[in-house]
Amino acid sequence: MSAARVRGQVRIVGAGLLGASIGLALRERELDVILADTSRANLSLAIDYGAGRPAAEDDAPTLVIVAVPPDLVADVAAAELHANPDALVIDVASVKAGILHELAERGADTARYLGTHPMAGRERGGAISARADLFLGRPWVITPTEITTDEQYRTVEDLALELGATPVRMTAEEHDRGVALVSHVPQLVSSLLASRLRKAPDSAVRLAGQGLRDTTRIAGSDPELWVQILGANAAPVARVLHDYRDELDEVIAALEAPAASGSPRRIAETLAAGNQGVARIPGKHGRDERFSALVVKVDDTPGQLARLLTEIGEEGVNLEDFRLEHSPGAQVGFAEINVLPEAAHRLAEALQARGWTLAEGER
Repeated sequence: MSAARVRGQVRIVGAGLLGASIGLALRERELDVILADTSRANLSLAIDYGAGRPAAEDDAPTLVIVAVPPDLVADVAAAELHANPDALVIDVASVKAGILHELAERGADTARYLGTHPMAGRERGGAISARADLFLGRPWVITPTEITTDEQYRTVEDLALELGATPVRMTAEEHDRGVALVSHVPQLVSSLLASRLRKAPDSAVRLAGQGLRDTTRIAGSDPELWVQILGANAAPVARVLHDYRDELDEVIAALEAPAASGSPRRIAETLAAGNQGVARIPGKHGRDERFSALVVKVDDTPGQLARLLTEIGEEGVNLEDFRLEHSPGAQVGFAEINVLPEAAHRLAEALQARGWTLAEGER
C-alpha cells in the first residue's frame, strides 16, 4: 500500500454513516483514528466495525472532522476548536454558509475552521450502513475563505483524495445554491411524489415499474435529518421551488386544455428541456457523457444475474451503469446495461452468441 497522504491523528466527532465511513477508509490506510459520539451505543458500534478507537487523555489530533447532524455542527465545531488548539477543524455537513456565520458570531477561531461536504450518502444512516468506499468517485466540496491557508486547503484536499473522492473548490454560498438544486429540491420532489401513493388503490400501486422506483428512491430518507438540512438551506431551496412551481403551473394549464393552441408545444418543450438537463448530469468519472443502453432478459433463477455480469467482464467491456427491473410475480427481470457507445454493438452480438435475449428498443 502506498504511503497515506493524511498525516497524524484524526479525530472524528460523530459515529454515524459519514463519520464511520471516513473512519473505516482511514483505518484501512493504518491511520490513527479517534472516534467520539454523545451516544455510547453509536460509538461502540462504530468501534466494533473497525472505524476507529475511543479517545484517550494524551490524544493530539492534527485534524478534527465534525460529522454530526446539521443543527449541532456549530456547537461541536466551536467546542473542538477550543479543545484542540493545534488542529484544523472541518465538518462534512450538507450546508455551509450558515455554519460559518454562526461560528464567526460566537467568536470561534474560524482561521482553523474549513467547511467541506462530501457528496455521498445512503438512504439508511448509522455505522451499520458505513462503507470504506462510500466516497469513491464522488465530489468532495471544499469551501475556503479569504483566511484559509494553502496548507489547510491541501490537508483537506489530501483527505478527499485519500478516500477516492474528487475535490471541488467553491464558496460556501455557491455550495448552498448548488446543493439546493441538485440535492435538496430532488429530495422534496421525490417525497412529494411518493406521498401520492399513501392513499392510492392497490391496483394502481401494483402497476409500479422502474420509473417510479427511480424517482422515489430517496423518499425513504430520514425525515428528522432532512428537516434540519432544509431548514438550514431554506432560502436557496425556496428559490428553486418557486421556479419549479411556475413551470408546473404552465404544464398543468396545458394539460387542462390539451387541444388548445400552444398546449402541445408547452408539454413538448418541458420534456425536451428535461432531456437537455439530463444530458448535463456528469457521467462516470465526472464526464458529461451519454451511454448506450442494452436491455437483457434475465430469468428469475439463482446465479443468472451473476453470470450475466461475469460474461460482460469476460468480453472486456466496462459496465458504466446498471439497473434491474423486476415486476412482482414475474419470472423474469430486465437488466439495463449502460456501456460506451463504441462497445454497445460488439457487446450485444457477444451476449446473443452466449444465449442471452436482448429486448428490442429502449426501455
